[in-house]
Amino acid sequence: MSVVKAPRKEILKEIEGFATELRLPALKKNFEEDAKEAALTDMSYEEYLYRLLQKECDLRHENLRQNRIRYAGFPYKKYIEDLEISYLPEDAQKKIKVLSSLEFIKTGQNVILAGNPGTGKTHIALGLGIKACLEGYKVLYTTVPLLVNQLKECRSQKTLRAYENRFEKYDLVIADELGYISFDKEGAELLFTNLSLRAGRKSTLITTNLSFERWNEIFQDPVMTAAMIDRMTHKAFIVNMNGNSYRLKETKEWLSKQ
Repeated sequence: MSVVKAPRKEILKEIEGFATELRLPALKKNFEEDAKEAALTDMSYEEYLYRLLQKECDLRHENLRQNRIRYAGFPYKKYIEDLEISYLPEDAQKKIKVLSSLEFIKTGQNVILAGNPGTGKTHIALGLGIKACLEGYKVLYTTVPLLVNQLKECRSQKTLRAYENRFEKYDLVIADELGYISFDKEGAELLFTNLSLRAGRKSTLITTNLSFERWNEIFQDPVMTAAMIDRMTHKAFIVNMNGNSYRLKETKEWLSKQ
């Protein structure tokens, strides 16, 4: 009994249909061109299949990386590689290499970038966060005022427990701008509770313009302030970010090129 072969165009259309149904966009895009190359180079069936599946896996991994960056909530993208190290305060210059290794995330250590405005704190925080996303870590970026507002809303809507469960599972939480805006007792207690949930287990990176002796201005309770400082600084990387303005140096360099 002879087997009637389907026309080539029909076969290609069917393969496209299978790839669409199975959600294999890289295979759908590349199978025909790779088949032509395989025929020209006498490629084995196994190698042809291997190349198609490799492209599919590469695309999925890249999509996952980009999704982690998108879901992290970064306000904009800044990369560690774009930092002009010589513009950073001296202490940051010494510690940026070890921070860039992301070993602190593996060990669940905190990072506190403390110093005057404009010295590169947020750039470092965003750069480390994006690098962590690219390396497979689950990251959340938030400003402290926004975090406090979200916690209050969750409490009023009786969804606080669900939010806390998600919050403590992030590999890295970046809490930017601690100290720029003060908040009431409820906000202070919610912030203290949720950051404490992560202490010693998961990494939290805090940027602040206030020295530790001024944290009482935020929490407005000496006991809570002492407890927060103790938990957040235990085995943490504390980076002194006091120095000349990083942004001002960037602006001067940009103007000099005009």
